[in-house]
Amino acid sequence: MIVVFVHGLWLKGHEAVWLRYKVSQELAADTRQFSYPSVNASIAANAAALAQVLSEIKTDTLHLVGHSLGGLVIYKLFEAPNIAALPPGRIVLLGSPLQGSRAAQSLARVPLGRKILGQSIDGDGLTTGNRRWRGARDLGIIAGDLAAGLGRVMGDLPGPSDGTVMVEETKLGGATDHKILRVSHTGMLFSVEVARQTVLFLKTGRFAR
Repeated sequence: MIVVFVHGLWLKGHEAVWLRYKVSQELAADTRQFSYPSVNASIAANAAALAQVLSEIKTDTLHLVGHSLGGLVIYKLFEAPNIAALPPGRIVLLGSPLQGSRAAQSLARVPLGRKILGQSIDGDGLTTGNRRWRGARDLGIIAGDLAAGLGRVMGDLPGPSDGTVMVEETKLGGATDHKILRVSHTGMLFSVEVARQTVLFLKTGRFAR
């Protein structure tokens, strides 16, 4: 069993070391980090690169965990017609703006903001919504409602949020399960409860209630 983690915007994956360790221990699984240029390449390009990496992995079970923008990369990956060739497994997305990001839209209105967001807003990116899950795999989504993060700096978010992504932005029609926890956008990577719920979904296809 292998669990591949996909990091968020402006990150490299090192920030998920603790979460990777917890998941590895609880599932007795090998964990790997897919690192990608979140600013200098589009979501579609990064999804294609992820598909190539995953196609080379030999395992009986292949799970995926995506944080923030990483969740959009995974979502885009499963739009590809040949994705069924991958080993079976489940997906957990953490704080991913699946219906677009109000915070990113606000930042994109400023010239410097568009520059630092880079190609993450191009095409089917951070400013795009109206998505629906049509992948064959079980998909679980964890949202945070502890509002402490970048989104508050760029203006108020009109609803419960993790400080960067609103809870409503994490919802996705067709997803298997959705769970709201009292964590911030970055804090979810260091949360014992997020780790527990992630492991439970990867094991069973459902979060605890």
